[in-house]
Amino acid sequence: MDDKKKKPAPTPEKTAIEAIGGIVAIGFVVLAWPNIVIYLKNTFSFLIPGIGSAGAYASSLWTNIKHLVDWVVVVCIPLSLFLVIGIIYCVERLKILREKEAVKHDLKVEPAYEEVSGQGNRDLSVRWKKVTDLMGSANENDWKQAILESDTMLDDVLTGLGYQGESMGEKFKRVAPGDFKNLEGAQEAHGVRNRIAHDGGAFQLTHYEAAQTISKYRRVFEEFYYI
Repeated sequence: MDDKKKKPAPTPEKTAIEAIGGIVAIGFVVLAWPNIVIYLKNTFSFLIPGIGSAGAYASSLWTNIKHLVDWVVVVCIPLSLFLVIGIIYCVERLKILREKEAVKHDLKVEPAYEEVSGQGNRDLSVRWKKVTDLMGSANENDWKQAILESDTMLDDVLTGLGYQGESMGEKFKRVAPGDFKNLEGAQEAHGVRNRIAHDGGAFQLTHYEAAQTISKYRRVFEEFYYI
């Protein structure tokens, strides 16, 4: 048994608390830094050159350099700390967002069952029989109903194959090249379904067009041995 425990993902609340703690630390450093600079000056005062004309010039130069360095240090160190904490906060937030995206928009989720090929699917076979019966009608509305039912079956098939998405279009985008030989035909058939759903009775459909559309659905179902 693996004794290693998985480290829990940081929550937004925890990340925010860490960021606030970092900002407080920066504020403390900014307030205490002048005293730190004075302490450093007193501690390392022996480095200042001695007295004399050359020494006086060197002392003046040394003093100016120290003032410049002190100013740079006082400004840059707190600013650097603030930027480092900001970078850490942004990285942690990005990790959380990526994890949420991976859960919601994973390209493909592997089915938790074994797919049985070559034996079909009893439920889809019964539904497909209903589609073929509707196509045998002389009524245009029956042909449209057959296409709508076929599209619902296609949606179920894509979900069963592990493709996730809030719409058929999103599921089509998640199909990897080579995994779906009849993808183009499925997209074309789905386009006819959309015209039926959006235009309603204004969309005129011939029996030939309906039969061609149903044929594209059939090729998809046969490809994955669902009928």
